[in-house]
Amino acid sequence: MAKKKKRAGRVLDEHELHERRRYGFFWYDWLWRVLRPILVFLASFVIVCGLVYTGYRKVDEMFFAPVDAQDTSVTSFAVASGSSLSTVSKNLEEAGLIHNHSVFKYMADFMGMGQKIQSGDYELSRSMSATEILDQLISGDGKPLTARITIIPGWTIEDIAQYLVDQKILSTADEFLALCKTGESYSGYYFIEEMLDKGDADSRKYALEGYLSPNTYEIYTSSSADTIIKRLLSQTEAAYLIGYDERAQELGMTMDEVFTLASMIEKEAKTADFAKVSAVFHNRLKLDMTLGSDVTVKYASGSQKMYLTNSDLAVESPYNTYRNKGLPVGPICNPSMDAVVAALYPDEQYIAQKYLYFCSTDPNSGELHFSRTQEEHDAAVAMYRPLWEEYDKSRGLN
Repeated sequence: MAKKKKRAGRVLDEHELHERRRYGFFWYDWLWRVLRPILVFLASFVIVCGLVYTGYRKVDEMFFAPVDAQDTSVTSFAVASGSSLSTVSKNLEEAGLIHNHSVFKYMADFMGMGQKIQSGDYELSRSMSATEILDQLISGDGKPLTARITIIPGWTIEDIAQYLVDQKILSTADEFLALCKTGESYSGYYFIEEMLDKGDADSRKYALEGYLSPNTYEIYTSSSADTIIKRLLSQTEAAYLIGYDERAQELGMTMDEVFTLASMIEKEAKTADFAKVSAVFHNRLKLDMTLGSDVTVKYASGSQKMYLTNSDLAVESPYNTYRNKGLPVGPICNPSMDAVVAALYPDEQYIAQKYLYFCSTDPNSGELHFSRTQEEHDAAVAMYRPLWEEYDKSRGLN
């Protein structure tokens, strides 16, 4: 007798049961057909992801991960100015900071960072990954090997010293100022030797004042005060041409006198008026008059006022050209070569017309008023003095 199976309130015989299995009439058959490909896909996806992750971890470990994650000791690494990415990459590998220089190079190129690596001295470690090292090299947070400095015409030695400290080239200004004070270490420069031979170096605020050539320089950040001074003196030597020396002899002036006069011109006027101011000073020198230059008094006293009173002008100093005839004892700043040329070649028209005076008009414009006679000059001073006083008041210098 055929076996029977109960389902849903009735009994199925074996034939009917076989037919249902054959044609998938059970409820769970269709569900399995839907779930089976999804489960296969998910299983395959997990396997692939596992393989990719394992491969990624292996590649990262071989090329990008830290060489030694436990070694945090600092390694000094220098990137010289102009170094190529290939050179930097090879140096990193030789220093034991990365696994492979070629991979590092390709990574930097792929990220578009190959041209952004900055020169400097860096502190890296073997615990840093390749990307961390690259980030530090492009951030430029290492101390640069070189720096560009710009010495502005009209700056004094004290201005230059403070600038070098501000730029973190020098830690303090003391050594720089001490070397410039005596100038004895630089007698190898002919013009310094001539200046020292005059025997008045002790009367000068700084013996080297006037000879540190204003210009833009690229220097090593490790440069000493002595090295920087020599660089600036060498530029002065190169810039003062043979023709200038010959012209100075025609005028009966020494190089030191030329630079002293140039320093006054630099402080008194804008470039456009250099030759005119030079003419006034040359005319006064020929007449054996005092030069009466406010800027020499300001250098001696340290005053920053525009309008100087009689008590200000009475300061006792070899730089005071109100009290002493002729040029001051030495330069009062470091002049541009434009001012030096003006000292050698004063405005011929102003020489011929015997201009003897000038004064500032509006302090904010830097323009000058030139006069031939004392009366004209006094009238100009009376006209413009209120502007000078107001200018000092606005700066709290009354």
